[in-house]
Amino acid sequence: MAGKAAAPGTAVLLVTANVGSLFDDPENLQKNWLREFYQVVHTHKPHFMALHCQEFGGKNYEASMSHVDKFVKELLSSDAMKEYNRARVYLDENFKSQEHFTALGSFYFLHESLKNIYQFDFKAKKYKKVTGKEIYSDTLESTPMLEKEKFPQDYFPECKWSRKGFVRTRWCVADCAFDLVNIHLFHDASNLVAWETSPSVYSGIRHKALGYVLDRIIDQRFEKVSYFVFGDFNFRLDSKSVVETLCTKATMQTVRAADTNEVVKLIFRESDNDRKVMLQLEKKLFHYFNQEVFRDNNGTALLEFDKELSVFKDRLYELDISFPPSYPYSEDSGQGRQYMNTRCPAWCDRVLMSPSARELILKSESEEKVVTYDHIGPNVCMGDHKPVFLAFRIAPGAGKRWQRHQRALRETSL
Repeated sequence: MAGKAAAPGTAVLLVTANVGSLFDDPENLQKNWLREFYQVVHTHKPHFMALHCQEFGGKNYEASMSHVDKFVKELLSSDAMKEYNRARVYLDENFKSQEHFTALGSFYFLHESLKNIYQFDFKAKKYKKVTGKEIYSDTLESTPMLEKEKFPQDYFPECKWSRKGFVRTRWCVADCAFDLVNIHLFHDASNLVAWETSPSVYSGIRHKALGYVLDRIIDQRFEKVSYFVFGDFNFRLDSKSVVETLCTKATMQTVRAADTNEVVKLIFRESDNDRKVMLQLEKKLFHYFNQEVFRDNNGTALLEFDKELSVFKDRLYELDISFPPSYPYSEDSGQGRQYMNTRCPAWCDRVLMSPSARELILKSESEEKVVTYDHIGPNVCMGDHKPVFLAFRIAPGAGKRWQRHQRALRETSL
């Protein structure tokens, strides 16, 4: 039975996971990934659960279709999920459309003990009761129960076929209405370009895209409600500041291409100690000699360089991070804690919320800790991204004000 008498209210679990690796190596990675995911479900026993996936289907969706079907079937029918008798699954499988494809997959599960759950129909502009299990795929643009957009090509012109965008759904759970937004923002195309300026040009692109999403979900078309935005934001540490800090006493050697004179590599060496190489930086190489700095105390010393969210400090809130950078982990199924030497480790995967959503969570706090913000599978290979989750409870009666507001609206329209 979900829920314990010691912690009343409605338990909610929000999970974000970039799962591209799972479909590139399904035989070795999916079983472990699902086991760790189910363990989190078992630990927190949510009444309402949302799983937002990015890069669903991997790099080649068409080739991964059979693995996608198997993954979805497993989630919907496994013993670990047997108490969730209602579900909604939204998969963007329209991989042939350069204009629309986002590779986003959103899963929502409702526990059998949860009564009267409603989902918003954006076309009819009213809530509908959720019953049964339904899967929507291919052309999500025609599905009235969500809003989906891919970012315009000119946001990131150097990427010929970007799959970045967002999907929004709206729910009423325990008399509380909120939007859940699955999001995937633009990556750093080159470590060398990211290092050139502070903040980087890529940070500016992500800022623009996220601002567009926030403006979109609070525009005048629908009533404003609380919102949770969770996905792969691709937030990166401020590269120039990180390198300066990691290589304070180092000298830098610049390597240029013979034909174009373009910088292709930076080598940072210790001034003494036999000029030991501390860091090598290339377009897709970030090789620092001591990875422990990213894992020690969960990388807390590096959080000062995690600056991209500060631009939105009045619009987005996040609980304190107490887990190590979520990307880029080794995709070797035998490596659970090792980072790849491709990018500077960073907290790409996040669960963010509006100020009113924050109030909803904090009002539900009690002496017993009922809010958890953490990552999944710390010692197991979960692919190049570790999933990140937020678990909390909606306190009894927290949604009554919203319910009264809805009743007043209905009476006015009579």
